[in-house]
Amino acid sequence: MPKIKTYKGAAKRFKYSGGGKLLRTHGGGKNGAGHLRRNRSKRRLRQFGKMSQVTVRGEVKRLKILAPYLDK
Repeated sequence: MPKIKTYKGAAKRFKYSGGGKLLRTHGGGKNGAGHLRRNRSKRRLRQFGKMSQVTVRGEVKRLKILAPYLDK
């Protein structure tokens, strides 16, 4: 049985915490992590560096298909 290919974009954006929770990065697109940073509040810019928990069960299920070797 051959290995399943990992979707590299998903593998770079998600990781599992030590407790087994799935974490996601914050996208910088429309919310502006990089472009025109001076117009954003400092609090909002700080939030882009942190990771948030993925709580939707369907999304967690989808990530297991996209990145099967991601879990610890």
